[in-house]
Amino acid sequence: MKLESGFVPVALSSHIEPGTSTGAVVEQAELVVWRDNSGKVHVWEDRCPHRGMRLSFGFVRGDHIACLYHGWQFDTGGQCRHIPAHPDLEVPQTIKVPIYRAEEKLGIVWATTASDAELADITMASDLAGLRSLYVDCSLEHALAGLAVHGFATAGENAGTLTVDGVPLFIALQVVGPQNTALHISVPGAQGADISKRLARWAEALRFALESPELAGMEVA
Repeated sequence: MKLESGFVPVALSSHIEPGTSTGAVVEQAELVVWRDNSGKVHVWEDRCPHRGMRLSFGFVRGDHIACLYHGWQFDTGGQCRHIPAHPDLEVPQTIKVPIYRAEEKLGIVWATTASDAELADITMASDLAGLRSLYVDCSLEHALAGLAVHGFATAGENAGTLTVDGVPLFIALQVVGPQNTALHISVPGAQGADISKRLARWAEALRFALESPELAGMEVA
């Protein structure tokens, strides 16, 4: 799925706390994912229009995000509202960061540039919490084939469910580049320490298995 075609997973909701930001890459396009202090998540192009500095390197103050380089501040609509070097300047409306639609569902932050896109109607037995974002050096097709070996059940484009140690996982795949894929994994509620450790070991084994050129007989348990 491309950003202009529909919603793409870009981060785990639990990894973006209020007042923080992070970077993400979708098909080599750089994005900033940030959450204002009210808790609303935003996804934008990760470039300050002044000198091209990544906004994900900046800092969040209330409902503004500021560039680390010269402190230019942008509101939740992407509009520049304050330039520290010119505090009395009425900032032109043309100084604006391209913004994307962002929604949260199944413990994941999703983004798109399509105005008419809708998130797939996927339901799970309980609320989900982020487990881990797994970054794997393989193509999307290779990752999907590897997951299929272990019973990955498709639920929406490039997303689906898989059961590990009796725990149902939801996995949404994000294309980072031609040979780089992110797997955003969420689980029902908070898991106990023992289960969490086992799932963490499983995720590491999965990463190594998916990066293998041979999928036949792939073992991740």
